[in-house]
Amino acid sequence: MATPEHETETGWDRIYVDGEWREASSGETIPVENPATREAFADVPAGTEADVDAAYEAAAAAQPEWAALEREERLEYVEAAKDALQERYDEVVGLLAQEGGSAAGKAGGEVAISVSDFRTALTEEPPADEERDSAFFGESKTHHIVREPVGVVGIISPWNYPLHLSTRALAPALALGNTVVLKPASDTPITGGLLLAEIAEEAGFPDGVVNVVTGRGSEIGDQMAGHPIPRVLSFTGSTDVGRSVASQAGSSITLPALELGGNAPNVVTEDVDVERAAKIGAVGSFTHQGQVCISVNRHLVHEDVYDEYVDLLVEHAESLKIGDPSADPSVDFGPVVNESQRGDLIEFVERSVEQGATLETGGHDEELFFRPTVLSDATNDMAAACNEHFGPVAPVIPISDDEEAVELANDTEYGLSAAIQCDDVERARRLADQIDAGMVHINDHPIQDEPNAPFGGMKQSGLGRYNGEWIVDELLETKWISVQHEERDYDLVD
Repeated sequence: MATPEHETETGWDRIYVDGEWREASSGETIPVENPATREAFADVPAGTEADVDAAYEAAAAAQPEWAALEREERLEYVEAAKDALQERYDEVVGLLAQEGGSAAGKAGGEVAISVSDFRTALTEEPPADEERDSAFFGESKTHHIVREPVGVVGIISPWNYPLHLSTRALAPALALGNTVVLKPASDTPITGGLLLAEIAEEAGFPDGVVNVVTGRGSEIGDQMAGHPIPRVLSFTGSTDVGRSVASQAGSSITLPALELGGNAPNVVTEDVDVERAAKIGAVGSFTHQGQVCISVNRHLVHEDVYDEYVDLLVEHAESLKIGDPSADPSVDFGPVVNESQRGDLIEFVERSVEQGATLETGGHDEELFFRPTVLSDATNDMAAACNEHFGPVAPVIPISDDEEAVELANDTEYGLSAAIQCDDVERARRLADQIDAGMVHINDHPIQDEPNAPFGGMKQSGLGRYNGEWIVDELLETKWISVQHEERDYDLVD
């Protein structure tokens, strides 16, 4: 494939605003490293607040004409984007491995679900103009309930699933007649943003419909979140940052759609096939090095099967092949994304051991590699259990009965996802109904995301829902238009 005009020998060196590839106004760049080798392989622009302003202004100028297109015409662009992404499957899998340390299975699955985001956007039609003939007050009046695009949508996406957590908002926003400004995470600015800008250009979207500004969150995050132009701000990230984003968005009366942190419990009852349950638990804790908001953060295991479960979880952890996914596609388990992430994990594990946990296997290896880690004799208040550790750490906590399982599962500020391993499905459903989480998965791990199911959390894990009809509700505004068909009497006017 020919090198696009915006690329240089050093990589992706332009932001994408109003249909043009341009340098950041600062003239500065940010190196993009392969976390497995710590070597920079590209440089991306260090966008500024002025660049964010320009992107939002371009999106606002383009939105009326984009919304005025017939839906079928808009969907031709969305379908072209879907096809372009699908055609570049192998290239994108490689980029996810190089930029984010994604193993082949995770990277391939992420591209597939991102393609599905566009495919689903093609099928989710906005609600039709609803006509109601009877008025509550007065007669001969018709009410029309209309759903219109909100206008401009801002998207701030994270580094762990950078492509999908951008496209799940981008694709439906575009299909419904909104324009978009996207700021990807500075650890994954290519797969989270610039790649999508290139795909938008390839698909022929009109100027200003898709805009991408890369840069450090500390420098342009507040401008993205608090800008007066967007009507919806989609943010995926930590709860601490999410609170700030929500505050910034609220100051401009922008609707914050937030998917934030999690502390998923995996409840294991005494009646299970322990080998199967431990395999599910390993997938739930170690997929993408545990860097998933919906990964298993705590294993709540009945005391009757506790020792066997711990032993089997250790076996699964030690069976994973660790390495650089960009160099070896057979690798199961790559590096964590950066030094900050590694430092937090080291601290969580060390503090938990000091608090009485037993390190069965794992821990920091070298550079950014942190081996799959199992902690036995854990309690719910230990550092690796009460915090969202966001890494390959599996604290295993003994429980005596279902009541204790529910109590411990809910003893957290988070409420994003949960899992239950239980052979008695009715019993499992009773447990699921008592767990405070937006998503609960029975006899499966919690790393699930499907286009026809609502994705989002309770408590401090966010606001709103993604996917299908639920994201449609976030991206449309409701308008009431009434028509009085016959002259009526007005008591206040002679």
